[in-house]
Amino acid sequence: MKQGIGIIDSGVGGLTVTKEVLRQLPREDILYFGDTARCPYGPRPYDEVREFSIQMIDFLLQHKIKALVIGCNTATAVVLQEISEKLEIPVIGVIEPGARTAIKETKSGKVAVIGTEGTIKSGMYQKALKKLSPKVEVVSLACPALVPFVEGGHLHDPEGLAIVQEALEPLRGHTFDTLILGCTHYPLISHFIQQVVGPEVTLISSAEEAARELSAVLSYRRMLANGGEIINTKHRFFASGNKQLFISIAEEWLGIKVEAEQIDLESALE
Repeated sequence: MKQGIGIIDSGVGGLTVTKEVLRQLPREDILYFGDTARCPYGPRPYDEVREFSIQMIDFLLQHKIKALVIGCNTATAVVLQEISEKLEIPVIGVIEPGARTAIKETKSGKVAVIGTEGTIKSGMYQKALKKLSPKVEVVSLACPALVPFVEGGHLHDPEGLAIVQEALEPLRGHTFDTLILGCTHYPLISHFIQQVVGPEVTLISSAEEAARELSAVLSYRRMLANGGEIINTKHRFFASGNKQLFISIAEEWLGIKVEAEQIDLESALE
């Protein structure tokens, strides 16, 4: 198997990155690890998120990946800098790409960010946005109820709209024309989110923007897979929790046949 692209996430959220990588880089092999058994990461302490993230990264490094995408905003906030300095392969996070696109898209200079408790508490989006445009006005909101809903796999349940409405209620009264989906789980329920905020608000998927950045970095470094007219990819998916639930969500979202292996990380790294 040729060297692949490693993608890690606290659960199924990183599949939104994966979908965009599949679209943009169809010749690349993907190795995905979703820590579904320990999801969500948002409410967890910093040290725990760091430990779990490094375990997933170490596991994928055993498979000789050529690039790594930290497809979880909470993990990006905690380990991106440390891992980027440690590894020689390209390492892409999901926060800065999303912030750059939001600044490009906003007309009013008023941006909202929704994410997990860990991501919002880190202030990383606020810092990234202000660094790019000091005058931008940012309102941030933690939405802890959304990740468990997505991980449950009921992406089109009618109750989803009510859950999203309640989660976004604190944004009512704030004016913004751009909303960063600061958790890679959220694009899976963007249909509900758009309904709640209205069609005039532009949704920014940090997942899509991270995939674009990966594509640009691999191209610049001349690391893209090539194979003439033949696309012969072998993707591998790993989950620490319920394998069947992971497969059902992955197949619905990616639109491809998915096989997954259930992995106990601590045993696998012994």
